This record gives sequence, structure tokens and C-alpha cells, in this order.
Amino acid sequence: MQTTQRRAVSPAALGDVFDDPTHGEPGRDRIAVHVAWEVVLLLAVGGLAFLLYREDAGALRGAALDALLVSAAALGLLAVGASLALRAGVPNLALGPVAVAAGLHFAEQGDRGVVTAAVEAAVAAAILGALLAVIVVGFHVPGWAGTLAGALVAIVFIQQRLAPVNLQGEWDPTEYALYLFGGVAALSVLGGLIGTIKPVRRAVGRFRPVSDPAFRRGAAAGVLAAGTLILSTAFAAVAGILIAASADAPVVPATGLEWTGLAIGAALLGGTSGFGRRGGILGTLLAVVLITVFLVYEDKMDWDISKFAVAAGVVVAGLVVTRLVETYGHPRSARDGYFDEDEWTPEPTAAPSAGWSGADRQDNWSTPLSAQPAAGRADQWDNDRWGTGR
Repeated sequence: MQTTQRRAVSPAALGDVFDDPTHGEPGRDRIAVHVAWEVVLLLAVGGLAFLLYREDAGALRGAALDALLVSAAALGLLAVGASLALRAGVPNLALGPVAVAAGLHFAEQGDRGVVTAAVEAAVAAAILGALLAVIVVGFHVPGWAGTLAGALVAIVFIQQRLAPVNLQGEWDPTEYALYLFGGVAALSVLGGLIGTIKPVRRAVGRFRPVSDPAFRRGAAAGVLAAGTLILSTAFAAVAGILIAASADAPVVPATGLEWTGLAIGAALLGGTSGFGRRGGILGTLLAVVLITVFLVYEDKMDWDISKFAVAAGVVVAGLVVTRLVETYGHPRSARDGYFDEDEWTPEPTAAPSAGWSGADRQDNWSTPLSAQPAAGRADQWDNDRWGTGR
């Protein structure tokens, strides 16, 4: 049997390497698995939309459609932030509580102007994201643990309100429903397309552990991970404003953890790996539409399913998709029985294999041995074969 060892990857071939020359795995990521799964999601969206239309055609027309698009835009922003953070290897659990906190702030300060209240909420969220980045990246600790602390901080802010908050101001996002959803959809798809570029995907996912998870992955990995935490938290604030502004009732103080579950579940269901780096193109957007349509459909059917239950189901389904992506999306390598002479080179063998035929042995020994007595040849063969010769 012939063993193999990996050869150092040249800078020219770095684009086709899983991570980097030190920890890299030869071969390209397989995007086909994401495309195949996105086709399945597209069919699921079409099927569920048909069921909703058959149950209540009015749910997909007029004001009801505008409300659905705004809801999809809000959840889409949360899911885009979750997908970005997951790709960077720093899952952000603070998304939901930050969204609720931003919605409460907007409800209280909306009469000062939409832009003013929205900018204040987004800046406060970005500052919180920066603090999370200091904890997660500065100390190089798991992202879920660091952002859990951020989620608890946001919940403390929420708990300062003991009663529902009436919405101040007159801004109605449903008037811009198509533009809002179109903008979020474009952001999601553009992000997915940029993520297919090998250097970008490799850079964004560099924080993903490849050996010891406590090993620091370098300054570039830390900067990109920090940026994704800040950006995803700011996205959550804008999403919370859309949720609050489109509500027909006062904004109720809540933990917002169900929104975290829906956001991360949508990102996972869309094909973003829970381990980081890998993700699709249209998957997150399709998962968001699927979840949004389902929430409307179950309301029309009077199923009265808790958002926490929906979030739990979506997260579990998303984890199954993560296993699918990691199983069929990794590069081909020697562990799959794939042998590439350009990337792998055989180790030198110290002795002939025991499976050689007599003809092979005769061809590989010099003729002087043939002049020795038969017993001497046998002794010499045994000595050379087992390394006991003098």
C-alpha cells in the first residue's frame, strides 16, 4: 500500500484551496449542492404560496401583500445579518433582542423623525456590535457565547419598559413595501454572489476553526469577524424598526429570542453552514420567503403556532441542511479516495512490498547476486528485505 503526504500549496494555487497554505485542503468548494438545495426551496415556496392563495387569495393582493413584503423585508434583514455572521464563524445570538430594543426606541422616539430615530437605533446597535467584537475577537472566544452576553444586555434595556409602547409618528413602511423587500432581496443575493468568489469566501470564513478552535487565525480574520458582528447587529436594529413601524398595535416588550431563532434558522435553512464559510446564493432569501408565507398561512388556518415553536423547527431543519452542505460541499481530497498528483506526492518506501512477484524481485536486484550459492541468495534476500543485513 502506498501512503501519501500533502505538499505545500503554492500561492498561485491558493484560489483552489479550502483555507490557506498552512491548514488548506486541496480542492474547490462544491457550489452545486447549494444550487440543488435552492431549487428544492424554490419549489417549497411555490407550493406553500399556492396553498395560501387557495385558502385566501386576498392574502397575496393589495394591503395584505404589502404587509407580507414588509414582514419578509424585516426578517430578511435579520437573516442576512445572521448569514453574514455565520459565514464569518461568529454566530450572533443578539439579533432578536437588539431588533426588539430598536423597535421600542423607534416607537418612543418616532415623532422626532424617522431618520433621526432610525439612525440613533442603528448607531447604538453598531456600538453594541463593536463591544461584542472586542469580546469575541479580542479574546478569541466562541461567538455564540460572546453574543449571548450582548443579547442579555439588550434584554435589560427592554425590561425597562413595563407596558406596551404606543407608536409615535405617522411613518408607514407598507407604502414602500416593494422597495424595501426589493432592497433586502438585492442585498441578500448580491452578498451570496460575492460569497462565491473564492478569495472573498476564504477571507470571510477564515475565523472558522480548522484545528484547535482556540488557535488565533490572524489579524485579517479578526478584523473581518469584527466587521460582520457590527454590521449584523446594525441590520437587526433596522429590522426591528420595520417590525415596530408596521405593527397595528403597541410594541410589546419581549425578549426577542424568537426572532433570533427565526433569523439563524432562515440562514441555516438557506444553506449557510453552521460551522462557517459555506453558503449559497438565493438560499437565505428563499428561506425567508418560505418562513414568512408559512407564518401568514398558519394564521389563516388558525393553527396558533408559537413563533418559538416555528423557530425551533426551522433551526432543526437548518442544522440538517448544514450537515448536508458540509458532507457534499467540501473539496475532494485523499480522504474521499481522490488522488491528485499535483497536490499529493508519495512518501519514499524503505523496502519492497511483500506482494511483489518473483519476476519483479529478479528484475530489481543486480546480477552479482546470481553468482552466489542458493542458500547465500536466500540469506541475503532476507537480510535486505527486513533491514538486518550487515
